[in-house]
Order: sequence, then structure tokens, then C-alpha cells
Amino acid sequence: MNKITILLAACGAALTMASCSDYLEKTPYDTVDPEEAVTDDIAEALANGCYVTLQSSNMYNQRIWTLDIVAGNSNVGAGGGTDGLETIQASNFTTLSDNGMALYMWRSPWVGIGHCNDAISSIEGNDDLSEDIRNRCLGEALFLRAHYYYILARLYGGLPLRTTPYVPGTSTAIARASLEDTYAQIIDDCTRAANLLPTKAEYDYSNVGRACKDAALTMLADIYLTLAPSNTQLYQQVVDLCDEVTALGYNLDDCTYESNFDATINNGPESIFEVQYSGDTEYDFWGNTPQSSWLSTFMGPRNSNMVAGCYGWNQPTQEFVDAYEDGDLRKDVTVLYQGCPAFDGMEYKSSWSNTGYNVRKFLVPKSVSPEYNTSPANFVVYRYAQVLLMQAEALNEMGQTSQAVGPLNIVRKRAGLAAIPTTVSQSDLREIIIHEYRMELAFEGHRWFDMIRLGGGDYAVTFLQSIGKTNVNKNRLLFPIPQTEMDANPLMTQNPGY
Repeated sequence: MNKITILLAACGAALTMASCSDYLEKTPYDTVDPEEAVTDDIAEALANGCYVTLQSSNMYNQRIWTLDIVAGNSNVGAGGGTDGLETIQASNFTTLSDNGMALYMWRSPWVGIGHCNDAISSIEGNDDLSEDIRNRCLGEALFLRAHYYYILARLYGGLPLRTTPYVPGTSTAIARASLEDTYAQIIDDCTRAANLLPTKAEYDYSNVGRACKDAALTMLADIYLTLAPSNTQLYQQVVDLCDEVTALGYNLDDCTYESNFDATINNGPESIFEVQYSGDTEYDFWGNTPQSSWLSTFMGPRNSNMVAGCYGWNQPTQEFVDAYEDGDLRKDVTVLYQGCPAFDGMEYKSSWSNTGYNVRKFLVPKSVSPEYNTSPANFVVYRYAQVLLMQAEALNEMGQTSQAVGPLNIVRKRAGLAAIPTTVSQSDLREIIIHEYRMELAFEGHRWFDMIRLGGGDYAVTFLQSIGKTNVNKNRLLFPIPQTEMDANPLMTQNPGY
């Protein structure tokens, strides 16, 4: 009979349950005896523990969406002084190896990877588990390990890969793998997850929100699109994967743009994978396992009392707002501006922001979240519109430009915009697609990653310099390895330019 081989303290940390969904409330949910046999319930608890890191402020509750600030869509805003200083430094490309944003974005995914390694080690090959539970829980842990490593690889480059649980007393020093080997591990995990996981439609109500086959296929397409500029054969795999997702029953005609950000809906028909929140105040809002989303609290216009909290972060720039095409229906959902439709009965005042604008799409009315620490709004990581845009990009890069406008125009139609003609040139369509990514997925944490993969970083440098980010260069498209990690790991090497 398989045994859990991790220490009780480590297992307890890995299994601290904090989630809005019923599937994260099953027992045993807090600690597991390391000598206890791994039953179906324990396997589920181990898999559940792999999700917890996603919810932290150093992942999707703050740091991922603040990458849009680094990408130039917005300014920090906040309260001035040293509030958000680490993000200001990152967005001005003056980051050093002691920068707090670089440190926290590095640390958190490793916690999640450790939980995944514990789960995989205890579940894989365990014949005492029911087949459905073993496959699903293993698939969840593999998907999430791939996801944590994928975030780290795009932010820092090649990584010190650890795929087994840490054994106390052994060295923690691991040299960085090459970026190629790092991605080989990510792809292997994600591919295995796609083969093991149920589809989203196959989950019952109590399990909605778990990683699913749809999410693994989508992330795999995203990974291949990131790698395709240096291996153009991967574009066809992107197209095929996007077709597989579509075949699972997604149809953008059945999905409204605003429903993706409605806290009363969560896990809607367009959603493929979301970070789950409940607004449960029993958990520390400022802790590592918050159950309240920070987005409405942090992005509410400062001093407005429009929503609970109103910290005034993430203020869109004039350049970003000017990028909207006339008639784009997404603008009024995404941005607060003078004269925009009222929010929850309140008129917006441009004086509430240093730029004259605030982000609207993540705000939650007080009727849903009456206090700063009660927002139940999930964070959407992947949704179907992105799948269509990835497919359009891949087709265009393959020279199939007339076919590429098909999925692109599905997204534009919902936005109320005119269709792009099939006679458009490949180079013009490339710019249109990148613009569409920016407006469709604004402030959802994708813009930075989309920018840096294009042209080997040339697109990002050119765009950022065009909006006055004069300190940027290709070396600055990776974050520095934190100095604390350099000091702790004698085998670690620093990224160039730091």
C-alpha cells in the first residue's frame, strides 16, 4: 500500500485548504498523517493543496495582473510614496536583484511546485486508488506543476528543475536547466495532464473549477505559441489544439464579454480555467491563502467609495484608452472614464485617478461584496476568446492569412467591430491580432507575455520605447533572479544585465 513520504509539517502546509468550491472542503483537508495510506480522499486532499498557491497575492491576486502595468497598459496609481514602489521600478525597467516584485513572483510558484511534487509522488502508480480518482488527481497536479513552471520560465528563463519531493537533510542547491530543457518538462507535464483529465463538461457541480482537459489543451497551445517563433512547425500544433478545444463545445456566440467578470456567475460558459475565490472572511485577506479576491478592492477608484476598498491601483494610461477602436463594446466594460455608463448607480469622476481612468471590469458592487475582504470574484486564467486569437495568430504565421481572419472576426463580432477582410496582408493582420489580444484580454495578465514572445522580444522593446520606457532593453524582458536566491543557492546564475 502506497504511503505518503513527506513530513507531517510539510504535508500540513501543502494541504491547508482555502477555496470557495465544495471540492476544496472535503476531508481530510488540513493535515495528513505521513504514515497513513493514501486513500481516494487523501489523494483528493493532496491534489486540492496544489491549487492554494494560485490564490496568493504573489500570484493571481496581485502580481500577475500587475504585469499589465509593466507592459505599459496602466500606471500603479495607489497611494503614492512608497506604495507599489517595487512595481513602479519594474515598470520603469530599473529593477535590481533586491526588487520585491521579482522576489515574490519567484517565491510563490515554487511553493506550488512543492505541493505538486508531493501529490504526484503519492498518487502516481498507486494501484490502491480508484482509477478515476488517481487519473484526475494526478492530472490536476501535473497541470498545475506545468503552470507554475510556465509562469517562472517566461519571467526568469531556464530554471532549477525539481520534480520529486524534497528530502530533508539533502542539498537544496540545483543548477539552472536550459530554457529548452525547462520547456521540455513543462510540455511533458501538460501533455500528460491533457490525457488524464476529464473535460470541463464532465465535472459535476461540486467539482467545477478543477483543472480540466480543456485547460490543459489551452495551456499547451499557449506554450507552443510561445516557442513557435524559433520552431515554426509548432504553429500547426497550435491550430490543432485550438480545434480540439472548440470541439469540446465552446461557442463565443453563447458568451457575453461582461459575464467573464461577473462575480455572481464565475466559471461561466466561456471560462476554461479560473482561480477560485469565495469571499470567506474566516481566512486572512492579507495572508498567503486568501479567500477574497483583491482585484475590486485594489482597483476601485481611490476615495470614491464606489466599491468596498477603493485603493486606486492599476490606472489605465491615455495611450491605452486611445487604442480602442470606435464602437468597441469592450471599452465600457473594461474602463471607467468621465461620462461612461454609471457603475452600480454611481457616476465616475476622472479626478479619482492620476490618469483620468480606472479599471472597471473587475469591480464588484457592494451588494455582492459589502466589505474590502468579501469579494467572491474568480480570476479567469484562460477563456475561449484567447483560444480563437491564438488560432488566428498561428494560421497567419503559417501564411494562411485568409483563414486566420475567421477566428479573429468571431472575437471582433462580439466586440461590435467590423470584420477584417480576407484580402488583408500577413503583416497588417499580425498587427491587428496583437492589438486584438491587447484589448480583449486587457488587465487579465496576458499582455506582458504576449509582447515578449513576439520577434524574440523586438516587439516589446519597440513598443515600450515608443511609450517612453527608455530604460528597456532585451535583457530587461526577464526579471532578475532574487539576490536571496543567489545567496542561498551556490549553483544559481544571474540573468544577463543584472
